[in-house]
Amino acid sequence: MKTPCNQYLKFDLYRYFYPNDAVNSISSLGKVKKIFLTQGIWALIVYRAGSWCVRNKKQFGPLVKVLLPLITIWQKLVEMTTGIEIPFTAKIGRGLYIGHFGQIILSPMAVLGECCNISQGVTIGQAGRGDQQFVPVIGDRVYIGPGAKLFGKIVVGNDVAIGANAVVTRDLPNNAVAVGIPAKIINFGSSRDFVNFNKNKM
Repeated sequence: MKTPCNQYLKFDLYRYFYPNDAVNSISSLGKVKKIFLTQGIWALIVYRAGSWCVRNKKQFGPLVKVLLPLITIWQKLVEMTTGIEIPFTAKIGRGLYIGHFGQIILSPMAVLGECCNISQGVTIGQAGRGDQQFVPVIGDRVYIGPGAKLFGKIVVGNDVAIGANAVVTRDLPNNAVAVGIPAKIINFGSSRDFVNFNKNKM
């Protein structure tokens, strides 16, 4: 059974109200204020809405025909305002956290797992030509630092931390910490200090 779109978005939002597990202590007004003032949340809301439309064209055809053009216009406005480009066809697990806005570009074929962190200036793009174009497949709880670039047919494992301005063109195993151009593994300290969430909420 597929997880409903609203459940993905609910966990996305939860990650903005965590850490300190103070979700319940934040007033409704405080939550609304945070949503309206956080550009990463704008991008996630429109992405989740557009992604739902793309995935449910057959089941809700007439409704999607009305909604998708409106959401596409909304998406373009968000892109121009925030510099965050997340195509509706990208496959992104719940709990995505975009730390800062600005020049974040994801390929339409991008694949990200759950509870990933994306910083400003990140590109997750295609490499290759013709039918040999591929994009990275990124696991769960991956931290991608400011300015990092990931290209091509690579697999990034779970709990990986990628440093600022790193250029990743090769596979990274679970728990790797990679930095540099091209990115090289410096240790296996994982992303646990960068990706914060309450596992009991999963």
